[in-house]
Order: sequence, then structure tokens, then C-alpha cells
Amino acid sequence: MWKWEADGQAKAVIVIVHNAYEDHQRYAWLIQQLRISGFDVITGDLPGHSPEEKGNPHEETFDSYKEFAKKMIDAGLKESVPVIVLAHGLGATVMIHLLQRHRIECAGLIISSPWLSLIHHPPKFSSMLTRLASSMKLDHGVTYDMLTKNMDERPKTRHASDVRSVVTGGWYKELTSFMKSTLQNEKSIQDVPLLVQTGGEDRMTDTAESKKWMKRQNLSEFQYKEWRHLYHDIYHEPERDEVFLYTKSFIDNVLRSLGYVIEN
Repeated sequence: MWKWEADGQAKAVIVIVHNAYEDHQRYAWLIQQLRISGFDVITGDLPGHSPEEKGNPHEETFDSYKEFAKKMIDAGLKESVPVIVLAHGLGATVMIHLLQRHRIECAGLIISSPWLSLIHHPPKFSSMLTRLASSMKLDHGVTYDMLTKNMDERPKTRHASDVRSVVTGGWYKELTSFMKSTLQNEKSIQDVPLLVQTGGEDRMTDTAESKKWMKRQNLSEFQYKEWRHLYHDIYHEPERDEVFLYTKSFIDNVLRSLGYVIEN
């Protein structure tokens, strides 16, 4: 994992848990915006997601994702300022799963486009699910065109391999089980300020399920924001400046509620 220090005195530590099929380097712009705004940032590559492992099918356990997220949060807790977790896609689902089952010391949680119910599945997956071998390779068929309209975020080639969405059958089966158990868990996450953001034109997930899930939570403070014309990767869209300002406003309000003096 890596740490970036704020420009000046840090107001909080932001822990970023990234999505499946990517690595932390995709968040360079967001990391820089957070630093400029006075936040330390801790993030890293989920197991199996570092660039050095490019070309290997994903076969990591979901327990390893949870353990890595907890390690990053523990690293943030060593600082003398509040820890706020920002998690996207599958990373958001990992954090929901953790907060349903464990107490995590964080001052707030920001989740975007959580993988609770996918609308994009591997081609012909439903018909082969029962006979899919755990070691068999399977391409989820995710492309950058599905994730963002931002041309600067797309590589020169637009093949699924650029997103590294090749997985094993065992991994995808565990993914479906992981999402189902997280979505259907009737226990609320622990009571921390929560911001849920989705894209109105998300091609990966069923955003209606994310909204329903949030409404079932027993929380003192929560916000839901659907960015009407945005795709799945809201922090990479052409409108990402607006998304960041909305996110920063939430963080500042969390810090004010803890007694911090925030200067705009």
C-alpha cells in the first residue's frame, strides 16, 4: 500500500478501496484532488490486481480483499486525524460486507456504484453456471467504453484485456455469492455517516438495488446522489470535478460534526 500526504496540515485520512479489474493508479487524479484539499490518502492494489500480475485470471479469495481493506484502514488509524473510507464498485461491496459483520473504526463511508446486483454478466454465463469448473477461465467482457465516457481515461486499445476482466469460474461464483449475501443481509451496517453515489447510466450495476439497500440501513446520517448522465466510474467521468466537490462537501460536514473547524 502507499500513502500520499496532504498539502499542508492533514484534516483527515482518506482510504481508497478500488474496484475489480483495475489498480490504484487509475485514481491518480482523485488522489491529487484530495491532497490539494488537505487530506492524506492511503490506498493500494487489491490482491491479484497489481500491474505486475497483468495477464493472470483473477482467482483471489474475497476474504483476501477484506483483509487488505482492513490493513489499509488500520494504517490510517495510526494517524492523529479521522479516517474516512472511499470505496468504489466491488471495493464498495467489500466495505459494506465488512461493516455488516465487524466494527470498523472510521468516521465516515463514501461508496460509489457498489456491486450489489450486476446487470452486465459474462456472455452465456447463466446457461453454464452449474457446469462451470472452478479453474476454467471466464471473460466478464468489461471494457472502458462501458465504464466511462471520458476519452482521456480510455487506452489506445479498447479490448476487455485492458480492464483485466478475465477470471476463473470459482472467482465468479464466489462473486455472485458475495454480492447476494451482502445485498440480502438484513443487518444494518454500523452507524457511520454514509454517502452513496451512483451513475444514472451505469452499464454494470442495478442502481435501483443500491438505493433500496441504502434505505434499509438504520443510520443517523446518510445521503444518496444519482448523477443522472454518468456511467459506472463516476470519478473518471468528464463531470468528475462536480462529483469531487460533492464528495468533499460530505467529508467536510463529517469533520464539522466531529468538532473540526473547516475553512472553505
